[in-house]
Amino acid sequence: MVTYLNVVPDDDLVFKALADPTRRFLLDLLFARDGRTLTELESELEMTRFGVMKHLRVLEEAGLVVSRRSGREKLHFLNPVPIRQIHDRWIDKYTAHHALTLIDLKSELEDK
Repeated sequence: MVTYLNVVPDDDLVFKALADPTRRFLLDLLFARDGRTLTELESELEMTRFGVMKHLRVLEEAGLVVSRRSGREKLHFLNPVPIRQIHDRWIDKYTAHHALTLIDLKSELEDK
């Protein structure tokens, strides 16, 4: 089992990590199947092993990926918590008003 650090993520690091399409693709790969090795992740991209390692380092610094050694392999796991915190902090509060407005409109139209 992977344990996630109870560290409050730095929003700037998370946004920086999510800004790059290669890093988002790596997160999508880990979402599809967690616990991948560097070799597995590298095989999905047209870039050097070193390039993939640099992207994984940025994702780890942002708390979006955690890694764990299993024998000789280093497995990488998605940590969805920082993305959820970004959602709750920056997206949810701005969409809540619109959702309530639509619910009110629906109720008003059904009453007529």
